[in-house]
Amino acid sequence: MAILEVRDLKKKFGGLVALDGLDLDAYDSEILGIIGPNGAGKTTLFNVISGFYKPTVGKISFQGEVISGLRPDQIAGKGIGRTFQDLSLCMQSTVFENVFTAFHKSYSTGLWSAFFHTKAVAEEEKTLKKKAMEIIDFMGLTVHKDKLAANLSSGFKKALSLSVAFATNPKLLLLDEPATTLSPDKVEMIMNLVLRVRETGTTVVIIEHSMKAIMEYCDRIVVIANGKKLAEGKAKEISENKEVVEAYLGEVEENVS
Repeated sequence: MAILEVRDLKKKFGGLVALDGLDLDAYDSEILGIIGPNGAGKTTLFNVISGFYKPTVGKISFQGEVISGLRPDQIAGKGIGRTFQDLSLCMQSTVFENVFTAFHKSYSTGLWSAFFHTKAVAEEEKTLKKKAMEIIDFMGLTVHKDKLAANLSSGFKKALSLSVAFATNPKLLLLDEPATTLSPDKVEMIMNLVLRVRETGTTVVIIEHSMKAIMEYCDRIVVIANGKKLAEGKAKEISENKEVVEAYLGEVEENVS
């Protein structure tokens, strides 16, 4: 069953057409990879889905409810999490503090209770700290919990970014280049974490330039070029598609060689 449905999605910036009639589905508990040349519209797609841009035309539905046009906080509240290429971490906070802060919207106690630090607030804070540690353990970051984010290697910064997004308890997680620029062993580390996230019942949609991440770990792949869907299928189908090879994969191979 499709948890996310994108229909005839168009996004224009003045005379520039970034998305041009895009259709896309993401199914429950799958890892969907999205690839394409730079400027293809991949990050614009994420920005529209997550509410940072409003669509010019088209409809986006999440779990059967139309969400296109809602604010980012409203969309996040529906259960859609997001990471960014720039990681959006608080670099001068610890690993634990970054993950714990992601729970701030989970507080059920009221403003006055929080101000006076009532017993209810103390109990909820204790519960959320426990949950933060559970995510840190789940993501294999326990030994780094007291380190500043700024002092982590690039691979562990990416793992922390994924942990922060996962702390929002998303049903759908949008990952923008979680493995790009990483060494092969770190790509494997990050993608194994993505597999663990998927096993919790979370659907993952991932934009990525690492072909190892896309071809070895994604259930399906969608190729975008010039704001349109060029192809869709399993890794083998995509790698053998002449249009895809000409538009994108050949370019990737040249950059790697």
